[in-house]
Amino acid sequence: MPAKTKVPVREQEPKVRAANFEEVCYGYNEEEAMEESLRCLNCKRPKCVEGCPVSINIPAFIQEVKAGNFEDAAKVIAKSSSLPAVCGRVCPQESQCEGQCVVGIKNEPVSIGKLERFVADWSRENEIDLSGNIENNGIKVAVVGSGPSGLACAGDLAKLGYDVTIFEAFHEAGGVLTYGIPEFRLPKSKVVNYEVNSIKKLGVKIENNVVVGRTITIEEMFEEEGFKAVFIGSGAGLPSFMGIPGENANGVLSANEFLTRVNLMKAYIDEYDTPIRVGKKVAVVGGGNVAMDAARTALRLGADSHIVYRRSESELPARVEEVHHAKEEGIIFNLLTNPKEILVDENGDVCGMKCIKMELGEPDESGRRRPVEVEGSEFVIDVDMVIMSLGTKPNPLISSTTPGLEVNKRRCIVADEDGLTSIEGIYAGGDTVTGAATVISAMGAGRKAAEAMDKYLREKYL
Repeated sequence: MPAKTKVPVREQEPKVRAANFEEVCYGYNEEEAMEESLRCLNCKRPKCVEGCPVSINIPAFIQEVKAGNFEDAAKVIAKSSSLPAVCGRVCPQESQCEGQCVVGIKNEPVSIGKLERFVADWSRENEIDLSGNIENNGIKVAVVGSGPSGLACAGDLAKLGYDVTIFEAFHEAGGVLTYGIPEFRLPKSKVVNYEVNSIKKLGVKIENNVVVGRTITIEEMFEEEGFKAVFIGSGAGLPSFMGIPGENANGVLSANEFLTRVNLMKAYIDEYDTPIRVGKKVAVVGGGNVAMDAARTALRLGADSHIVYRRSESELPARVEEVHHAKEEGIIFNLLTNPKEILVDENGDVCGMKCIKMELGEPDESGRRRPVEVEGSEFVIDVDMVIMSLGTKPNPLISSTTPGLEVNKRRCIVADEDGLTSIEGIYAGGDTVTGAATVISAMGAGRKAAEAMDKYLREKYL
């Protein structure tokens, strides 16, 4: 019988890590990984695979870990995932693969994510090349955006022999992996850059500082550059705000802007001149993973950091692990609390936030109980900076410069289950279709679109 509990993962002490940007979790070593792999039952009908958006053969790679065949384990994962070290760190395994694990019915599920991370890290440290030999068919395909969906799509298309070019608006590739997720959760040089370079080893070219819709349009890609198909994986980078009084004050910004300055532009490193304002007492409005990232980042930059969320802890959309880490580090949670106004001093700076207490009523369309204001319960939180983390929408630049490309009322590109949009040869996936979601779901959409694009291109050009 497997052990009832997971092999614990070593981590930095909370008080220590709250003052640095080094990775929180250390991951498994070989002995720990092999011990945890013994808990896998190697099911004949593995539900964990059904719960994985990119359909990794989870029992197969875990059996290789169990036998100490780490390179073979990496080869199994590489058939389905281009970003294993990323997914092993940031995927919501508890609601996906591990949420379906049979062992988890009576005991703790197998630590699939940590095992995937171990295999990916072992491959990197031992310089295992998984690119293989690829024969290029000469057909040019463009990918817009180098985030999870774009990288997954480009990687799969390159393996199938296509001449793939990724167009990225920023000066570094990686999308939300680079600018959104903090260093302490996802190290850039060690993990993100390595996995981007692994995509390049497949023959994928990446052109940075190209804003599609400005520098070049989708139409020009087809008509002037000779691309035969395009995948749009440009994400959802347009932040949302509440529309409450005082929101234009100095010291109010979106989590997107805050995290981009800190992560992509390295504002947390003294040697960099990126301007960053961090208050003494910061309120982050929202309860998702991005809110946790912003609050924990502000804490590391010296702030007294609060999460302000209108529902209770059980409704927090953030991963349980992220909430746990935030609490350990000293983030203060103001739950069942909703901002009504941001208070502004004579200089136009934030000097407080008027809030109201909430209580939970009947469930809304999301299935969570609807927060309702408690009459007469207004109070003021003493803050000098407010970070809004209320979700994001796709930037309309691409859709507005691509005639005939259908979008819905949320400005998301309309695509079928295979990623095909309203225009032949143009596919889309990830957050630009669904709105802000998870890294792994975006990767799954990129992979599915690559499969559909391959079928389309073969029928038309091969």
